[in-house]
Amino acid sequence: MPELFTRRTLLATSAMALAAAPRASAQAKRPIGVIGAGNIGGTVGALWVKSGHPVMFSSRNPDELKDMVASLGPLAHAGTVAQAIAFGDALFIAVPYAALPQIGTDYRAGLKGKVILDACNAVPTRDGDAITKEADENGTGVTSQKYLAGTRLVRAFNTLGFNVFKSQSNRPDPKLAIPIAGDDADAVRVAQELVRDAGFDPVLVGGLASAKKFQQRSEGVYGVQASAAELKQKLGM
Repeated sequence: MPELFTRRTLLATSAMALAAAPRASAQAKRPIGVIGAGNIGGTVGALWVKSGHPVMFSSRNPDELKDMVASLGPLAHAGTVAQAIAFGDALFIAVPYAALPQIGTDYRAGLKGKVILDACNAVPTRDGDAITKEADENGTGVTSQKYLAGTRLVRAFNTLGFNVFKSQSNRPDPKLAIPIAGDDADAVRVAQELVRDAGFDPVLVGGLASAKKFQQRSEGVYGVQASAAELKQKLGM
């Protein structure tokens, strides 16, 4: 009898574990690789960690990120750019704009097919006049896609400073709106999910060409803090 009871107990325990496994899997959130763990990358990445995403922050010197990832808990990791690209189902890039061509060349194979949220802005005093002029004239979304060829790129989180992201995340409704733009429908869906998980309300402006409406030095909504309804009104949507 004790042996029978033990077998029944083990069977019941196994059945409970199997039943629980799909729920645990369903609760797991997609891993994210962050390329550029500065103010924007570090802040937005931390918001994803707090919402339950495993996040790998990367830089040329991963050891410099150890204190930051330690403060965020076991879901946060530090690694090289190549490691972050391999780690993430989706990627977030927030680096000086002039770095995009080199990143796109050096990591072309790993980046191919990846959903990437691009928050990079071209600043002439930092990035140079040539690439800034190209981004201004052709649109930052189109230009970023050119340099990050093969990725499924969505423009997001480029209009506001890191202090705004930190202080306004998950504010009471209406949430702060984040304009996004992308050509790939599935990538846009992922970006919308990640914007919401960071504590904001995504507003799809259109394809990558429409990202020109919310880039720096545009007459759109760059730097504007607004709800989704207010943002749509300002954009004439």
